[in-house]
Parts: sequence; C-alpha cells; structure tokens
Amino acid sequence: MAIDTKQTDPGLIELVRSAAADTTELVKQQIELTKAEVKENVRTAGSSFGLLAAGAAILGIGVLFLLVTIAYVLVQLGLPVWAGFGIVTLFLLIVGAILVLVGRSRAKKIQGPERTMAALDATKSTLRG
Repeated sequence: MAIDTKQTDPGLIELVRSAAADTTELVKQQIELTKAEVKENVRTAGSSFGLLAAGAAILGIGVLFLLVTIAYVLVQLGLPVWAGFGIVTLFLLIVGAILVLVGRSRAKKIQGPERTMAALDATKSTLRG
C-alpha cells in the first residue's frame, strides 16, 4: 500500500507561500515597532527642546525687565549703576546656563529605535539560519 505524499505533506509551493506570508507579517510588525519607538523619541525630543526654548525666552525677557528694575533701584540706593547691572547679569547667566544644561542633558537621552534594530538583527540571523 503506497502512501500518497501529496495529501500528507504540503507542497513546496505552499511552504514558500507560508514563508512569504510569515515574512510579510514580520516586516509589518517591525514597522509598527519602529513607529512606536520613533513616536516615543519625538515626544522626548519635543519636551527637551521645549525646555530649551522656554529657558531662552525667559532669559531674554528676564534680562530686559530685571536690568531696568535694578537700574532704578541702584539709582535710589546710591550704588554705582555698573555694579548693579553686573550682579543682575551674572545671576541671569547662571539661571540661563542651568536651564540650558538641563535641556541639553534631556536631549542627549534621545536614542534611535534600539528595539527595532535588535529585532531586525534577530530576524536576519534567524533567516540566515
């Protein structure tokens, strides 16, 4: 009694179709992973650059208002105007530098899609076999 191999074993064409479908699904899932990671990194980048922009805007406006205010106070106190402006300028530079450093350190934490790259490497090594 002979066994019909056509009924028990899938044909080569079916195996190729199945592998192609699996590969297509894998690529789709990796694209979705990449999108999710990029979206997360864009959110982090946006908040980091928002801090930098807010720090710069506050520095600009603060410098103008504080210098004018201090100028009037120094005139009333009898101190030399140059000393008052120097103190205020130094304070503003320190505050601005702190804001810029915090924003820069947060911006440095932004990374590429690491999980996607790891998944792609795993896929390559699996397909190479």
